[in-house]
Amino acid sequence: MTDNVTPYVGSAAGNRGYMRRFLNLEPINLLWALLFLVLIVLVVGPIGFLIKVSFQEGGNGSFTLDNYLEAYGRWRYLQALINSCLLGACTALLCVIFAVPMAWAVSRTNMPAKWFAWASVLGAFILPPYLTSIGWILIAGPNSGWLNEGWRWLTGAETPLFNIYSFFGIVLMIALNAFPFIFLFTKAGLDMISTEMEEAAAILGSPTWYTSLKITLPLVWPSILGGIIIVFLESIALFGVPAILGIPARINLVTTQLFQFFGYPFKMEVAAAYAMPLLLITISLIWVQRLLLNRKGFVTQTGKGGERRELDIGKWKWVLLAWCGFVGALAMYLPGYTMVVASFSEAWGKGMSASNLTLANYYDVLFVSRLTQEAIVNSFYFAGVAACGALTIALCVAYVVTRKLVPFANVLAFLCMAPFVIPGIVLAIGFYAAYAPPPLGLYGTSAIIIVAFIARFLPISYGTAAAGMRSINPEMEEAVRVLGGGRLTAIRYVVAPLLKKTLFAGFLLVFIPATRELSAAIFLVGPSSRVMSVLIFDMTEEGRFEAVAAIGCIILVTTTFFVWLGFKLVGRDFMMRTNH
Repeated sequence: MTDNVTPYVGSAAGNRGYMRRFLNLEPINLLWALLFLVLIVLVVGPIGFLIKVSFQEGGNGSFTLDNYLEAYGRWRYLQALINSCLLGACTALLCVIFAVPMAWAVSRTNMPAKWFAWASVLGAFILPPYLTSIGWILIAGPNSGWLNEGWRWLTGAETPLFNIYSFFGIVLMIALNAFPFIFLFTKAGLDMISTEMEEAAAILGSPTWYTSLKITLPLVWPSILGGIIIVFLESIALFGVPAILGIPARINLVTTQLFQFFGYPFKMEVAAAYAMPLLLITISLIWVQRLLLNRKGFVTQTGKGGERRELDIGKWKWVLLAWCGFVGALAMYLPGYTMVVASFSEAWGKGMSASNLTLANYYDVLFVSRLTQEAIVNSFYFAGVAACGALTIALCVAYVVTRKLVPFANVLAFLCMAPFVIPGIVLAIGFYAAYAPPPLGLYGTSAIIIVAFIARFLPISYGTAAAGMRSINPEMEEAVRVLGGGRLTAIRYVVAPLLKKTLFAGFLLVFIPATRELSAAIFLVGPSSRVMSVLIFDMTEEGRFEAVAAIGCIILVTTTFFVWLGFKLVGRDFMMRTNH
């Protein structure tokens, strides 16, 4: 009889033990499991569904390879892939030509007005690529661009001086927005290298240009190559510029071809298969970039602390300053000025005259057109909610990882950073595959756009949050717990106040790009969830450049204000506070 009762008693005691441990769990410990589920929804779900759909036959969902055969069975589709790779390579080369002399001038030489070079870099960051393209359409459009009109007036030639609707036009527009990546990578590498070897070469009679090519460039080459990889990936995954300039010129690229799969007839499964090379190329090159930046072979060995002195390059400093001004004019000043003028013009083709000036474009955009009003409100609302959501998730994960609260903390960190290697357009198609069809049916809703934005910019939030968490000594939290406070109390009264600047920087770093995001939004918006970037794309196709310029100026003014606010409250380096 005793033998029959003992198992029951032991089982009951064990159940009470499990129940006691469950009741003693702090509320914050229950959050970690929720975080894992959230990251599964944000990251694993969309990519998993994308891969699954690429092997499914439309309608019945049976396994098939026909999607891959169709995706790569036509020369037009293969040509788009080749064009994109060529576009990425040409853009990276042009970015090197733009950025490396600027970075060398700012980091190494006595060039005056270095702030001017920094202004050009910041301006290229602020101006979205599709707005740069629109500005240059007004400058170098084959029919109404003022550059070509002036050329015809001077020479009487019928052919335009420069046609922006061309392959080189696409390369130039992307390079004018992407060269800051190589600038920052190169300057960071140069700042870490001592000038002692260059000074020794100068003492031995070596010319400055020869020393830079034979000594400085090899030392900083891994950093330059890391920037080249980032530019290549940005170029092949970008949608706005190839769509605005490439579609009218009939230049087919991967991103525009993916967009065409979403037209009629709808080919979701083929689009999923066609997106796979873009995903694989991105993952492979990011891995290569990490290896390059972690290499230890390109370092200088000295017994001192690595002094850095400015090189006196004589009259060449004015040449470098002029080069910085030239790049800045192409990237920011010319397209920005042209857009401002166009936004106050009744018709761009009438020229810049007093009779052509008007405020009607701004009045229509802000007070008359319900479509633009909704798009403006949606853009800021979606960006604000996405920034708060991404920052909340990133902070929770960063706290778990830095404090090593659970064994699988690194898995959470990996999931947070995973979207960094997923192109935005691929991620958007994954969200469409996972959550747009029934039973969820989220296509065209604000929910799917906000969630997609959270996933898209989660790596930025996590990089900022992790850097902030590592700067806080955990002993202060332990002191709160010793005095009887829980972990939530320590977070509320110790961690949160110390992370105010980090929180604000993290919010802005997501909010600013989310207000201009096009690659992800173009596949997910509906009639009631349209955002400014998609509206600009649609209006550009309709030729409404004056209204587009007005909306673009609104984006530029608000972006500049938030960047200034970040500089004022956080510091000049707040736009670089990420770990990727």
